[in-house]
Amino acid sequence: MLPRRFLRLAAAMVAGLALWLAFPDHGLWWTVPIALALFAVSVLHVRARWGALLGFVFGMAFFAPVLSWSGVYVGTFPWMALAVLQSLYFAGMGALIASFQRRRLAPVLGAAAWVTQEWLRGTTPFGGFPWARLAFSQADAPWAPLVAWVSSPGLTFVLALAGGALAGLGVWAFTSWRGVSSRETTQADAGSRFSSASAVGAVAVGAVALLAGSVITPPTEGRTIDIAGIQGNVPTAGLDFNAQRRAVLDNHVRASEKLADAVAAGATPKPDIVVWPENASDIDPKRNADTRDEIAGALRRLDAPLVVGAVLSEPMPKVSNASMLYLPGKGLSDTYVKQHPVPFGEYIPYRSFFRTFSKQVDLVRADFTQGQKVGVFSVPTKSGAVKAAPIICFEVAYDDLLRKPANRGAQLFLVQTNNATFGYTAESTQQLAISRLRALEYGRSIAHVSTVGVSALITPDGVTHERTSLFTQAVLTGELPLRSQATLAQRLGRAPEIVATAACVIAFALNLRRGRKSSRAVVR
Repeated sequence: MLPRRFLRLAAAMVAGLALWLAFPDHGLWWTVPIALALFAVSVLHVRARWGALLGFVFGMAFFAPVLSWSGVYVGTFPWMALAVLQSLYFAGMGALIASFQRRRLAPVLGAAAWVTQEWLRGTTPFGGFPWARLAFSQADAPWAPLVAWVSSPGLTFVLALAGGALAGLGVWAFTSWRGVSSRETTQADAGSRFSSASAVGAVAVGAVALLAGSVITPPTEGRTIDIAGIQGNVPTAGLDFNAQRRAVLDNHVRASEKLADAVAAGATPKPDIVVWPENASDIDPKRNADTRDEIAGALRRLDAPLVVGAVLSEPMPKVSNASMLYLPGKGLSDTYVKQHPVPFGEYIPYRSFFRTFSKQVDLVRADFTQGQKVGVFSVPTKSGAVKAAPIICFEVAYDDLLRKPANRGAQLFLVQTNNATFGYTAESTQQLAISRLRALEYGRSIAHVSTVGVSALITPDGVTHERTSLFTQAVLTGELPLRSQATLAQRLGRAPEIVATAACVIAFALNLRRGRKSSRAVVR
């Protein structure tokens, strides 16, 4: 018979791989509760330090494949470093779940530990990296509309509770079938408490999921606007995508001219807003006359508000990843600067230190600055002004960067991204899945426009329209409904994370207190 510890390690590894399958490009959303149940069983009746080891193994089996796109051009070391860093958060979570298992609310506390882990992972270090949260795998799940009521952290809680409930039911069924000897009374009692609480959780989660799938219908009504997204494509995939910066700009200008021709011919309605993606112009249009003229020419042909993703050579010596609103007859009217530049992608913290590990850090020649302003563009249209919020690339994964513009009345999200640096990987589809869930969470339409794809227009029910392929030139056109009503998820704000973290801290403190009392009793 294989040693129990080996079986636990194998179970944690299989759980991580099963969780990976829930995310694009696999998209088997239903594996999440199964993966979490398997991990919960793997840490049953172990001490916190073993829970930490099992959590780390679980994390590596998950993050190594789900984040494999991060090393496609920069090599193995940055990819593995990112996977290891993210897995350390899973190690801490594993220790917590192991320490909570003997409490009657073990599944609830375990779910709270998942929410706390995702909050910490999404905020630390250097602002965090919230990619691959449990909720982000559920855009196609029948209960996905539940996110508008409970928020992304809340949906993570529900999924984790379902996993804990499934684990408890499994343990209860196994012990009932096998029978329990007198020597196993203590462990059986703990397992019984874990299972009884889990059974209650299973009923509650099942009822909520059924309600969400069969009753909740995301609202999509509202006045509509015609919108167009320009996916201009790039000459070369990979880190050298912008080696021909003028060619990238020209691609977007030419695609815009095709749109203008289609409008003139009556084949396409005139758009109210045209969106170019991130890095559509890596030549600063405020400082380069040719670039400024190219954009101005496209603006005249389109005769519609144009939102351009550009890199600005300011504030010197840094640069800015910006979204720029151009209006017909007025030119540049408003600018939004990315608030959360990506560490090691757009700026290098402690450059001299990290250069000792990889010279790839010097591929980032100038650090991007951090924008300080919440972006909401007021865009004039034929049916009235539209409040559109530019969201640049990975910002779509950060709760606050969508909640704040939504609270300021944003009726539409413009997700401008550039996936050229990740080639033909799942990064682009994982990002699109996040945008789809955000549309459901905030009840807003989203124009998700990439330089190379995958791009799509997304209605508030999370459904994609005009979806494109990778590394093709495409023009997306369609109607999107405008909505400004705040969802319950939007009103909740950070409350789910605060409550979950507080529950974990209190439970952990009670565990320490109980441990000290036990130690004093042994000494006496």
